[in-house]
Amino acid sequence: MNKKRILITGAAGFLGSHLCDRFIKEGYHVTGMDNLITGSMKNIEHLFPLSNFDFYHHDVSRFVHVGGPLDYILHFASPASPIDYLQKPIQTLKVSSLGTHNLLGLALAKNARMLIASTSEVYGDPNVHPQNEDYWGNVNPVGPRGVYDEAKRFQEALTMAYHNVHGLETRIVRIFNTYGPRMRLNDGRALPAFMSQSLRGENITIFGDGSQTRSFCYVDDLIEGIYRLLMSDYYMPVNIGNPDEISIREFAEEIVKLSGVDSKIIYMPLPVDDPKQRQPDITRAKAILNWEPKVSRKEGLKITFDYFKKLPEFSERLIG
Repeated sequence: MNKKRILITGAAGFLGSHLCDRFIKEGYHVTGMDNLITGSMKNIEHLFPLSNFDFYHHDVSRFVHVGGPLDYILHFASPASPIDYLQKPIQTLKVSSLGTHNLLGLALAKNARMLIASTSEVYGDPNVHPQNEDYWGNVNPVGPRGVYDEAKRFQEALTMAYHNVHGLETRIVRIFNTYGPRMRLNDGRALPAFMSQSLRGENITIFGDGSQTRSFCYVDDLIEGIYRLLMSDYYMPVNIGNPDEISIREFAEEIVKLSGVDSKIIYMPLPVDDPKQRQPDITRAKAILNWEPKVSRKEGLKITFDYFKKLPEFSERLIG
């Protein structure tokens, strides 16, 4: 095998599948791994005919063995939306603790560089705005979101320990809200929820009064940032996200306008520990990676909405 080889966990998920595409495009041999508790084979089925792609149906919380050489490991296996990690709290904790430990051990054995997918959730409900990488966060470890927040914080700590003790080449990306094709409609996040409701002609449901803010990054921009971080020499955490902040109410209004459906916005109680503000400070990514997002929200939302419209549950309804 002359090609460089990369292992991508969570390969059948939203981000994992886009990473598989990117590294196939870059000429790598890609080995995907996923236990499919939230991922879908539909996201990667187009890769199976390729000679430089193979796939393991495996849970990384159990011992991980991959034969042959490995140059890089991207650890993207984890439930990532509230609806998933609230339903699967123990699996969420295990994949970022036991799974990360198993993969760090594999990286050490293979002399591979490893990048972990951390998250803006390590900042919790932040008291600092926008959030930079030096902020330590405001997290409730025993609240409903703690299973994800603390799992990712532990994952970062374990990764840094392997870097400091063993000299392992590691990278840490803190991912902010990302959207694009292959998002699951039922993953509970704002964008797929709003789009699916508008496509069904239903009212748009907002939790809280809609004043809470988010920053949405199109998936292609995020993948570019991850690629640059992996290839960089920087081992401390780096925020990758779009700093263009918007309130959830304004975001819902944009999607209603995009859909052309006269949906009304209704309000529901805000979930426990839901962050009031979320905006990345990407100063570090700009300086070290020469990276910043390129795709405007208007452009990205149009691409994503067109993707959802073509899904069977909506295309049949629209034709009918």
